[in-house]
Amino acid sequence: MNSRLLPLHLIAMFACLSVAVRAADSPIEAISDPLPQPIEFGSITVTATPFVRVPRSEDSSDVAMTNPAYARIQYMYPIPDGSDRLVINDLRGLLYITDSSGREPVVFLDIREQGAGFDDSMFPNETGLAGFAFHPQFAAAGTPGFGKFYTTFSASSDSGTANYLDHDAENHESVVREWSVADPSANRFQGSSREIFRIGQFAQNHNIGNIAFNPAARPGDADFGMLYFSLGDGGGANDPNENGQSLSEPMSSIVRIDPLGSSAGRAYGIPADNPFVGQPGVAPEIWAYGLRHPQHFSFDQDGTLYISDIGQAQIEEVNIGIRGANYGWRLREGTFATAFGIGGARPNPVYPLPVVDNGFTYPVAQFDHDEGYAISSGFVYRGSLIPELLGKYVFTDMVTGRIFYIDTVGLTPGGNALISELRVTRAGETISLREEFGFADTYGREVRAGLRLGIDGVGELYLLSKGDGWIRQLRSMP
Repeated sequence: MNSRLLPLHLIAMFACLSVAVRAADSPIEAISDPLPQPIEFGSITVTATPFVRVPRSEDSSDVAMTNPAYARIQYMYPIPDGSDRLVINDLRGLLYITDSSGREPVVFLDIREQGAGFDDSMFPNETGLAGFAFHPQFAAAGTPGFGKFYTTFSASSDSGTANYLDHDAENHESVVREWSVADPSANRFQGSSREIFRIGQFAQNHNIGNIAFNPAARPGDADFGMLYFSLGDGGGANDPNENGQSLSEPMSSIVRIDPLGSSAGRAYGIPADNPFVGQPGVAPEIWAYGLRHPQHFSFDQDGTLYISDIGQAQIEEVNIGIRGANYGWRLREGTFATAFGIGGARPNPVYPLPVVDNGFTYPVAQFDHDEGYAISSGFVYRGSLIPELLGKYVFTDMVTGRIFYIDTVGLTPGGNALISELRVTRAGETISLREEFGFADTYGREVRAGLRLGIDGVGELYLLSKGDGWIRQLRSMP
């Protein structure tokens, strides 16, 4: 039985009944230290070599409601056209182009000038130009995807009509927009655009995130040209609107659509092999669900999808993307139950799983808040500059700046893969990336690292620093 199809009060009732026998014997106690084993440095050591610096940008919000980030750079990806060009997004509304030689970045697209309703003014700076993806046929003249790329961003609520939750758009709306250029080789956007998806956001955080195509899919494959993007639970602590286990709209989900298709009046198509197509009352765009804040995901070269899910108060997750999977939020956090998953307990701590579980899909790796506070971007390393890292999934904690890695061989949901820390050195000394590149947080003004990972066309990894605007390439110790 798919628990997400049941009314939420029944889900809660069943969760309570499943632990009734155990609860009758003794009260369920919170777990004081969910993952007591500390994460140690592994055997791999790297340096972070300056590559390129993006221009300084400014927030549109009031100075008192922001922080001194030099540039809110989020991701760097190659354009899939063999040109060696790399694109970088700044949450403040800019896409830059550079190349693998570290050429000075130039503005490719300033979305603030495009009349798309862009709005990044919402505290605490999670909104803005969140992601971008180029169609796999971007450079293939005569194909449907020629010249097309896509962005995810936040927009003002009065700038369009939402496909979902239009009435709940008190704060802003999350948007996917398609852009079309006549000359894919140009380094400045000239062309047209259209909005293809919009959803209301009742709060300022846990909104739209990353966007991507499966690089392993080939023409003729069912997944070729299908567009994936992530949506959080809409914000607020502990999923107050219970979006995580609601199938009626695609919040808390990995969404999969056909951007070049159409269906039932939508400006996009619904892939026939999406897992919930044809089920009454269910959003057919949903590919997987039960995620709190999946700000980032990435595909490996074989099509395996890795999802980073930022936790509430205890656990940060690495999940493998599985069609139709329910990752458990807000009834689960990592491989643990939440107060909402067992009933009668206080929120924010985690608890032992009930005797009868509900078939959730658990993370392949996880860490608790003794080690970090917010998992960030990650990629399977396929480059050549760090041979020892080949085939390992590398990811960051955006607050502490620690870089972690896991082996990708034999990963299983709930298997708790061993996490090791990547040692970063300068002049032979281990450095703290938070101390080196950090800046004052919006919350409480404590220093945060503000680091993300980017990737180039040959699989090398880069650190993107919001604090100073630099992008640094990771390399083995010389």
